[in-house]
Amino acid sequence: MSDCIFCRIIAGDIPSEVVARSDEAIVIRDVNPQAPAHLLVIPLRHVEHLGEFVGAADSGQVGRLFALASRMGMEHGDAGYRVVVNEGRDGGQTVHHLHLHVLAGRPMRWPPG
Repeated sequence: MSDCIFCRIIAGDIPSEVVARSDEAIVIRDVNPQAPAHLLVIPLRHVEHLGEFVGAADSGQVGRLFALASRMGMEHGDAGYRVVVNEGRDGGQTVHHLHLHVLAGRPMRWPPG
């Protein structure tokens, strides 16, 4: 989608700091970090939200996205990490392309937000 910032990053139209890449996803540093390590795991295929993505055919890819997020968390968080998916307006989603936030490098509070 030409108006989606993440699609434009994936296409190389917008520069970003790429941390990792797989056949299905890209991992970049967030430009507005909320923790010392704040990474975004973004599927290469444009999918607006997790609810749209979780069909029987997609369950394996969803698992691989979370596995990649976990690997990034373990690599960047010595004492733990948090994985967050914001869904919809009330969930805080501001970019309508599914992405997982991986936050690490500081203690996380509960409840969040």
